[in-house]
Amino acid sequence: MRQDRILLAHGSGGTMMRELIEDVFMAGFADDVLMRMDDAAALDFPAPRLAISTDTYVVNPLFFPGGDIGRLAICGTVNDIATSGATPLYLSVGFVLEEGMPVEDLRRILVSMRDAAAEAGVRIVTGDTKVVEKGHGDGCYINTAGVGALVEGLDLSGSHCKPGDVVLLSGTLGDHGIAVISTREGLSFSTDIQTDAAPLNALIAAVLEAAPDVRCFRDPTRGGLASTLNELASASEVSITVEESSVPVLDQVRGASEMLGYDVFQVANEGKMVAIVPAEQAEAALNAMRNAPYGSAAAIIGTVAESPAGKVYVKTPFGATRIMDMLVGEQLPRIC
Repeated sequence: MRQDRILLAHGSGGTMMRELIEDVFMAGFADDVLMRMDDAAALDFPAPRLAISTDTYVVNPLFFPGGDIGRLAICGTVNDIATSGATPLYLSVGFVLEEGMPVEDLRRILVSMRDAAAEAGVRIVTGDTKVVEKGHGDGCYINTAGVGALVEGLDLSGSHCKPGDVVLLSGTLGDHGIAVISTREGLSFSTDIQTDAAPLNALIAAVLEAAPDVRCFRDPTRGGLASTLNELASASEVSITVEESSVPVLDQVRGASEMLGYDVFQVANEGKMVAIVPAEQAEAALNAMRNAPYGSAAAIIGTVAESPAGKVYVKTPFGATRIMDMLVGEQLPRIC
């Protein structure tokens, strides 16, 4: 490509836009279906039922320890599809690029997306690009949509939780939120805190095989674990109690959250999964998580009870119990 920065003309629909698509996007993704450059991707689909999800990523900054907006976009949509129990297969990607964005930054993001898609076993098959004036786009926004094949008869839902069920968490809390905010604010810690952004479809598939009666999966992204569990308790009209000492949190993340005045239960995650499972399948589900990619720190963190409906509690190491509130307002803006 002749230019080293994005120009308004790259969104014009003319020769410069064609150059951007062919030299940057096609070279970056190189999928056979995408290379046809049709307005719609014609795809083989192996199941009668599908799961579909879409999300938009506006994280600031674009690059942060352990990841970037590209990896975040792929992993986030893969995980949303996988929570339904579906096998993620195809993704679309839409880019809003700001005039003046370095083309090398865009190439770096595309490599990250390509690698994350390959790790998750999904294909990027269609997309779109728009360019906005300088000062109107923060470099790059990305929209993704994904589709996956659903197993016949599988019905996972946050409304299926039952008294006696067990709550599992696939790993440590708060890594992503603290990694992003520390980069944004120029904070430095004695140890490097990295994003946890990761594709969790293999982990979910392993848990489903080990514990076929899983009630639901949910990824605790914006609003963190607190918002996720409150949503599940409300949807199922049950109560959930979390053992604080059982929740895995890295010491440096806990320390940073305390320093910044954040409740670590409300900090965003991008590579963690909550699962609600029947008690008799909890150990099997836990072992499956721990043996799957990105699940080595998985733990059983709580239980489901009948009442009071819609409430979530935290039992502290000192024997006290407090309410786990949902996030009110915006704790960490532009986090994903």
